[in-house]
Amino acid sequence: MKDIGIAKRRFLFLQGPQGSFFWLLAQEISQLGYPVYRINFNGGDQLDWPGEAANYRGRQAGWNRYLDHFLRDNRITDILLFGDCRPLHMAAHGMAKLRGINIHVFEEGYIRPHWVTMEPDGVNGHSTLPREPEVLLNHAAQLPPIPPVKAITASFRRRMRDAVRYYLAASLNRWQFPFYRSHRPDWPIAETAGWALKYLRQRVHAKRDAAALEQVGQRPYFLFPLQLNSDYQIRAHSPFPSMYDAVLHVMESFARFAPAGTQLVIKEHPFDCQFRSWRRFLDRESRWLGIANRLAHVVEGDLNTLARDSLGMVTVNSTSGTLGLSQGVPVFVLGSAIYAIPGITHQGKLDEYWAAPQAPDPQIYDAFQRVLHARCLIPGGFASESAVATLIRSALARLFDDPAHIPVKMEMGGSIAADQAAAAQAAAEASGTITASASAGASAGA
Repeated sequence: MKDIGIAKRRFLFLQGPQGSFFWLLAQEISQLGYPVYRINFNGGDQLDWPGEAANYRGRQAGWNRYLDHFLRDNRITDILLFGDCRPLHMAAHGMAKLRGINIHVFEEGYIRPHWVTMEPDGVNGHSTLPREPEVLLNHAAQLPPIPPVKAITASFRRRMRDAVRYYLAASLNRWQFPFYRSHRPDWPIAETAGWALKYLRQRVHAKRDAAALEQVGQRPYFLFPLQLNSDYQIRAHSPFPSMYDAVLHVMESFARFAPAGTQLVIKEHPFDCQFRSWRRFLDRESRWLGIANRLAHVVEGDLNTLARDSLGMVTVNSTSGTLGLSQGVPVFVLGSAIYAIPGITHQGKLDEYWAAPQAPDPQIYDAFQRVLHARCLIPGGFASESAVATLIRSALARLFDDPAHIPVKMEMGGSIAADQAAAAQAAAEASGTITASASAGASAGA
């Protein structure tokens, strides 16, 4: 974190996860005595932020200039945002770096379900986490074991509710923000219709999944868990323009080079709305490649069990890769991922991976996990009131340098003890006010 005096910090919130998290976190920061600002870009942002805010109604081309003036005029020291690959956020990142402003990026947890990613500067392909095994091992030696974390509760209905409300508000108020364009490739109303269709087909999916899983249990298999086609990590941190292109690449390689008798299990992302049918796509392409009898498509299913029992896992850059690694499963990464490190993931070619997948080195992966938890992860979640409450407390501790959450020095031999001493002083000043006032369901003024 840049050397900005405690009393001088001023926080700007850009787009957050759908729901109340950013609003409630801002109220806690405000109660600590720090000025808080917000810029909305659509009606969904307005819904999730019921307080005073600026509304940017201009074009993408004018955003940099508008933001630069906003940062200067309001003397912003810290920007908080969710997802650093959205075009608006990428531009904001560049302007913030020019002005020496702290950037705090939130994202779904690298390790789930009880953690959320909160990193300085950027996440995933933009992360500054070291990727050299020897650096990780040196840093990990200075860190305690990963602390136990209380399991969080999660409600799929809540995530759906927050998403539907957000996109409905964005659609209804589109006239107020005529130039706003979502980073997602599909129209939100179409995604909502896809969700409704998926809900109606639950029994059909369950029956088909049961048959597919029975087939899977009869022969060894490789697992390919899908990411959402709308996931910007596909376009920003991989060579593929869409998830469909990535799937074709993997299927073609599997058809040519995977050992006879092995299967490829493709599992849909749990949040895939099925606006487009993966089943039809996979049936058509597998027949064309001559592997229809070697490919299994699963909509639901326990990813943990599927990963554990597999020969290996292929992913573009999904966080599900860490699930396989934690079980000693060989993982191949097609794009850029924070865990794509020599000694952790397979470093050869995909065509060679099928016959001789490389398992992770337990010592290097343990070091990676320790550094990752110390620098990039905080307890909490978005899908229940108690999870959000935990996340708010964790984010406050990280923002104000609680000694329990110390960013790891990236220089070789950097002194973590010095950071701890400085952080302890900062935390002591805030300790009387960083309380459980963010407890489950805390209202904006709680």
